[in-house]
Amino acid sequence: MVCYKFLALLFCLVVLAGCSGAKKKTALPPPVAGRGPAVAPAGPAGTPAELSPIKRNILFLARREWDYFGRQTVVFDGDEESIPHVGKWEDDEEPYVYRVNWYWRAVGKPHLNGKDCSEPWSAAFISWIMKEAGVPEEQFMPADAHWHYLTRIMAEAGAPGSAFVPHSIDSYSPQLGDLICATRDSNDPPPDGFTLGSYLLEHTKLHCDIVVERDGQVLAVIGGNVRNSVSKTFITLNKDGLVQPNRRRPWFLVLENRL
Repeated sequence: MVCYKFLALLFCLVVLAGCSGAKKKTALPPPVAGRGPAVAPAGPAGTPAELSPIKRNILFLARREWDYFGRQTVVFDGDEESIPHVGKWEDDEEPYVYRVNWYWRAVGKPHLNGKDCSEPWSAAFISWIMKEAGVPEEQFMPADAHWHYLTRIMAEAGAPGSAFVPHSIDSYSPQLGDLICATRDSNDPPPDGFTLGSYLLEHTKLHCDIVVERDGQVLAVIGGNVRNSVSKTFITLNKDGLVQPNRRRPWFLVLENRL
């Protein structure tokens, strides 16, 4: 007999959405006092020693959260998507419901959690990672939607000492600690010759992931609210090491991390 979760997974491949159905509101735990920046252990597996402490923290936190959620894996092969390993979902059990609440607290929405299925939490996840890693808010402003922090970063991109620099996917090869971003509208990929600023203004429903591994032409990124979990996604770069958009995930931006 095919298990219920597998059937639900097949449904998610057709419709990108959070958990569905009427959910009973979960009582939230009291707020957790600020713990200060995370400190990655010296030389975690797969992390080059030459990375800055903040980048090491970002990678450490992203990998830790992926591990906590059961290491769900997504693979893009051209326009085809598969999920060879299914992890824990945002509303599976109370520990995961509460974990999503951690992320929401970073963007000033402590009333939300993993059972608030209509609320995309990928930007809250990125914001929590940056905050916990010790990135100053003046360099990366926590936000509940990706376009909020991206708009500010793009407006300040030409300033001396910018911590994050936006690039179109055909002009820069992503490195560890960078972000790659896509529109959530799979029916409207970026047109040839588009400009980042105009495209961003027209597409406010976005998704971004953190680059955590690179092995030749294979790039691994971790993001929240990816198929109802914190997932690691594998994509194939082209021969020049550039991100290739696809219909399911129309990548259009690489956010270079210079910290």
